[in-house]
Amino acid sequence: MGLSFDKIDGAAWLTFDVLPVATPVSESERATRLANPGFGRVFSEHMALVRYNEEKGWHGARVESRANFPLDPATAVLHYAQEIFEGLKAYRRDDGGVNLFRPDANARRFRNSADRMAMAPLPEPVFIEAVEQLVKIDRDWIPGGEGSLYLRPFMIASEIFLGVKPSAEYIFAVIASPVGSYFKGGPAPVSIWVSENYTRAAVGGTGAVKCGGNYAASLRAQAEAIDHGCDQVVFLDALERRYIEELGGMNVFFVFDDGSLLTPPLGTILPGITRDSIIALARDSGAEVREELYSLDQWRADAASGKLKEAFACGTAAVISPIGTVRSVSGDFVINGGAAGPVAMGLRKQLVDIQYGRAPDPHNWIRKVI
Repeated sequence: MGLSFDKIDGAAWLTFDVLPVATPVSESERATRLANPGFGRVFSEHMALVRYNEEKGWHGARVESRANFPLDPATAVLHYAQEIFEGLKAYRRDDGGVNLFRPDANARRFRNSADRMAMAPLPEPVFIEAVEQLVKIDRDWIPGGEGSLYLRPFMIASEIFLGVKPSAEYIFAVIASPVGSYFKGGPAPVSIWVSENYTRAAVGGTGAVKCGGNYAASLRAQAEAIDHGCDQVVFLDALERRYIEELGGMNVFFVFDDGSLLTPPLGTILPGITRDSIIALARDSGAEVREELYSLDQWRADAASGKLKEAFACGTAAVISPIGTVRSVSGDFVINGGAAGPVAMGLRKQLVDIQYGRAPDPHNWIRKVI
């Protein structure tokens, strides 16, 4: 049974019904929760919700109290893992307004993920409107300082059936979680374990898709990294087990003594929005940025010779994480004496200042919600 998407684009301008929570959390209770929210443990009061079926297309757009989904035991997502998600943040400006950073890029990637997973593609304007409506109603949940409101749009297959086919029904939702600064006292260099037993993605697979299965498949390798005293795992390519691809949930960059940067090419890795932004900012400064294969052996040799000056990981949550130590079964090596480098920290400051509205936005990445 195939999917019928003829009504999808007609949903581009769905109107959201906004139904505020009947009994809001008190201001003092909210302040208590925001004092030290951590990451992904505290949630705001509302969620945005849109449903899809083949007869109606996308419909029922609303913002309502955050609540559990009633799921039949035969709901498709529980058995066949048709599920995708995104991650982006809302930032409070010094003037009290609120910024989103490149939500159009998230919406586009979400639609691409849906296509790869044979799910009904959500119109990009509906994605952005859902995010904005949730931010507007839950703006008081955005922490001050370097905190932000982490937004998690996601879609699940909601048809009730047992059978290997694309679902005919979907739920799209957005929830929000206030988060503090990812690093207490500033970004500290992380240690990386090279996974030589597990791979993350292969050509023709779902490596470029933001779906839960990719992350589930990375958890065993991440546990191995922790067992070896490391913060994160980095994966090699599935074919030759030679080339650096990405971390469990972050892209990676390398900085050389001639000022150039290198990052693994797209294809089997996630097209990170932070990754794309860093490439643009680095090129703005006149730096050469290459998207090329880079082997573990070359990484080790360049670190030993001094040709490699820095390495860092990047993603929505941490923005940029300097890499200090790399460990593997074939031996360990240190980058930049295990310290954060000026290129990584300079790019991080540029990007964060744009996100919070403290610096000019030459690429028109910021969308002012309030």
